[in-house]
Amino acid sequence: MIKSQFIFKNSILKKIVDKISFTHIMLFALIGGYAVGKYTSIDFANTYELMLYLMIFLIGVDLAKSDGLKSIKHVGKMGLILPAISILGAVIAALIATPLFGIPIKYSLAISTSVGWYSLAGPTIATYSTEYGLIAFLMNFMREIFTMIGYPLAVKKFPKDSAITLGGATSMDSTMPVVAKFGGTEYTMLSFVHGVILSALVPFILPLILML
Repeated sequence: MIKSQFIFKNSILKKIVDKISFTHIMLFALIGGYAVGKYTSIDFANTYELMLYLMIFLIGVDLAKSDGLKSIKHVGKMGLILPAISILGAVIAALIATPLFGIPIKYSLAISTSVGWYSLAGPTIATYSTEYGLIAFLMNFMREIFTMIGYPLAVKKFPKDSAITLGGATSMDSTMPVVAKFGGTEYTMLSFVHGVILSALVPFILPLILML
């Protein structure tokens, strides 16, 4: 048994496994999921939501077993600062995108300030413009995917708490497991609060912008 473990540790397979990063796993999973969805009749519509709830549940368990109070301490003022930075960053990005891509300022702001909430942004903006509604859906959906791949890389160069802003509103659910894994469980609560505040603001901000 010991000999077999030694062989594995020094095998080519072990070296390959060590080099496979979370980013690679995410890409393989995405490609595999696309293939299954395209070439099979299996319906995972409800499974995705159940798996998401399960991940959040497991994060809660891990949070309790580590140090929940320590995680809450990490929130502090950053719980308000990060959402403010996210909204400000979204506005700046919209102002840059307007002349760069020729998008009307109203739609540029609406798409950007949706901060990753594609299921709300797409249908809401589509009532004013089908074209920009589709763009809003795709851009905000891609933000979620980008965060899952980009957060592990971002925390190597930037503060772990600041990098949470990449996820926008998704930091309270779908991208929170990524924050927990690569930022640490102490940043899980901050990620959740950041997402909750943005999710509370977007339904009010979006209609106001679209009425411009």
